[in-house]
Amino acid sequence: MAVLWVAVPVAPTVAAAVTFSPCLAATADGDGLRALFGSENRLIRTRERVVAVTFNAAWNDAGLDRVLGGLARRHTPATFFLTGDFADRYPQVVKRIAAGGYGLGNHSYSHPHFKDLTAAGVRREVRAADRALRAAGAGRALTPFFRFPYSETTPALISEVNGYGFADIEFTTDTNGWMGLGGGMSVDGAVRRALDALGPGAILQMHVGDREGGTDVIDAQALPRILDAIAARGYRVVDLRTLLPRAIHHLGSR
Repeated sequence: MAVLWVAVPVAPTVAAAVTFSPCLAATADGDGLRALFGSENRLIRTRERVVAVTFNAAWNDAGLDRVLGGLARRHTPATFFLTGDFADRYPQVVKRIAAGGYGLGNHSYSHPHFKDLTAAGVRREVRAADRALRAAGAGRALTPFFRFPYSETTPALISEVNGYGFADIEFTTDTNGWMGLGGGMSVDGAVRRALDALGPGAILQMHVGDREGGTDVIDAQALPRILDAIAARGYRVVDLRTLLPRAIHHLGSR
């Protein structure tokens, strides 16, 4: 499968507002990782009916069993972007995700607003999360992928993260399941948002956990319906790591 990443012009605010204006495509072979540097990567450029499924986790592990079960039953790959703080508190989750064959990405240590950080602060957040994931047992599941908290990216911030060896991988759409019922989201709404964005190369973002400490996680409930609908529409889910055959693992602590 010939796959290209779309290098989307970076926006200084939350990325849900980003539109796919003319952009530069970076090949995902050879020096594939560095080809992703300097860009938000919100879409895989391909004519094939493939999508990627990703999850963020920062609060707690609510819904994890349901998510992992739904993925395993359908033999579906996924990438989990975890904060370092989450990895410190839930090392068993890191091990379970790695043992399940899923990829693990860096989502900062404490999930701050990066625009409020100094360069030293950015470095601490990225490196501390990397160390926490390694200490928790990420092993070979660890990827060279980073996702900004709140998807707040700027060219300067992306450059800093690239300097630590990470490509920024954002998303085409967020299901907004993280908002919960109290925030006006529903399972039907999360499914609808995912399917409305379905297209060749889409990257879906979902969440594990509940920000209010509850156990009724919308994305965990929506996942089976989303995956079944993806298949019914003739799409298949691809592992983000397979797009970088020579840069799958993030080798060496930084």
